[in-house]
Amino acid sequence: MNKSEFLEIVDRYLNGKTTPEEDLLLKRYYESFQNNNEWNEAELGNVHEQEAVLLNKLKEALRQNKSPVQKLYSIRRLVWPVAAAIILLIGISYLVVVNSKRQQQVVTPQISNQKPLNDLLPGGNKAVLTLADGSSIVLDSARNGKLGNQGNSDIVKIKSGEIAYNNIKQGEDKPVYNIIATPKGGQYQVTLSDGTMVWLNAASSLRFPTSFVGDKRRVEISGEAYFEVAKNKEKPFVVKANGSEIEVLGTHFNVNAYQEEETMKTTLLEGSVKVTNGGGSSLLKPGQQSVIDKNNSNVYVKTEVNMDEVMAWKNGRFIFNDADLPSVMREIARWYDVEVVYEGNSPTDHFTGKMSRNMNASDVLKILSLSDEHFRIEGRRIIVTSNKK
Repeated sequence: MNKSEFLEIVDRYLNGKTTPEEDLLLKRYYESFQNNNEWNEAELGNVHEQEAVLLNKLKEALRQNKSPVQKLYSIRRLVWPVAAAIILLIGISYLVVVNSKRQQQVVTPQISNQKPLNDLLPGGNKAVLTLADGSSIVLDSARNGKLGNQGNSDIVKIKSGEIAYNNIKQGEDKPVYNIIATPKGGQYQVTLSDGTMVWLNAASSLRFPTSFVGDKRRVEISGEAYFEVAKNKEKPFVVKANGSEIEVLGTHFNVNAYQEEETMKTTLLEGSVKVTNGGGSSLLKPGQQSVIDKNNSNVYVKTEVNMDEVMAWKNGRFIFNDADLPSVMREIARWYDVEVVYEGNSPTDHFTGKMSRNMNASDVLKILSLSDEHFRIEGRRIIVTSNKK
């Protein structure tokens, strides 16, 4: 369920048109955040006074289980500001656990004020920049401003989590290469000398020239990255990943090329890209995804893609769509910089839902533990034990 779908439920609720299932879902959202200070009137912060009043009315209607039509019909035209305030305040998370018998259970997080003895903080803006001479700069601890000069470009740290390469002269004969790499638990953004913007997910790297020389703009990635490529019809932009090449003129796309994943996925949001692997190639249209199987190099194109799921990492979320537990835990391991160890029987649960990447690991695991799996944190390890026989 995305934000617009949730807002539609709120709209129907305030107009007395929801189903019993939707009433229960909304009630569960409310109840699951009762111990969260963000629900307190004193913590409303930047919410407008009018919206705060309406929010409290909605909370009161939910608390007393009164008819939304009788209590709130008069504020129908202001439903969307209220719903937006709710989204802003509680940072909705939910999960659907699908076990081996294909039974579904809707789960909402229960927030507790008690902190576990062992916990892991979420990742943040962390990266190391390796220069052409082999020296390195730890970007998360570097000050804002000019960091140095490479080839024809100045390196500037704009703010936490973002650097840029600014061309200061022309005429370079040979490209000078830099590498920006994020660790597990890290993410970063870089603007290349041509204006192309690249966001790196955790445990990813980008090798690129400090200024582009020749008839093509070539870069190489590992891990996952999202590109917004500056348009230049004279110089196509080429991304190399896992032996494949992605060629564009100017477009927005995401590449997932982690070595531990069985497939490499290129997802197009805007423009067009050509994905080449071995002797085969595919031309993507917006909303399509190229999937390359690493075991046999087969390429196929998916025409129905959940873009929210693809872009979740960049937007600060985990979004799973019928994902098996090992793939869920690989993503968690990269973001929280942990090792995942399995004990007991092989996990068979599948998960559909969304959670914030800003939560501590213990809160994420509380949600996942409402399946048939048990999780515990030991140092920088997450131990997964299946409760199934």
